[in-house]
Amino acid sequence: MLNVKVLNQSGKEVSKLTLNEQVFGIEPNTQVLYDVVNAQRAAMRQGTHSTKTRTEVSGGGKKPYRQKGTGRARHGSSRSPVWRGGGVTFGPTPEKNYKVKVNRKVSELAYKSILSLRLQNNQLVIVDKLELNEPKTKQFQEIYNSLVSEGRAIFIDVDFSDNVIYASRNIPTVRIENASHTSVYDLTDAHKVVLTTDAVKYFEEALVK
Repeated sequence: MLNVKVLNQSGKEVSKLTLNEQVFGIEPNTQVLYDVVNAQRAAMRQGTHSTKTRTEVSGGGKKPYRQKGTGRARHGSSRSPVWRGGGVTFGPTPEKNYKVKVNRKVSELAYKSILSLRLQNNQLVIVDKLELNEPKTKQFQEIYNSLVSEGRAIFIDVDFSDNVIYASRNIPTVRIENASHTSVYDLTDAHKVVLTTDAVKYFEEALVK
């Protein structure tokens, strides 16, 4: 059984929590983690880069020189891809889609792998709740210092209050995400993952059928 400490916002232990071993206790699959993170990073690409073909480059309407008698190779346009300033052959267009298909079971295994890896490396912190009475950055900085102290951290809950959102957004090393919107890439990009007990319950229900 995986029994972990549950801390309060001040970093003091308040209770114990038993984690589901099917989610937090598996052997991490690094290849699946790589594949899913690679697919998610590819999906972030906008694909707005563009090049012009020989028909889109300006100029080149006149034949550069006569067909025969010059000793040079024959050319009909100075905008051919072999010419400097000419068009690009098979260049990227805005319609290019970089998305990579990932099966649902592979995605679920990646979530389990990164959560288990974080727990094994002591990079997972469980907190009972995240609440603030005022949207004060100083107050959230104190929470960060108590639970994380240094490095990038992602705080995950089922739902955040406006006070927590406003108080955390000015801290460059802090990111907050709702559990339903958290990606595998988000979990790998932080040095520490802080989950509320509600977020733990969400992942266990979502990943165990």
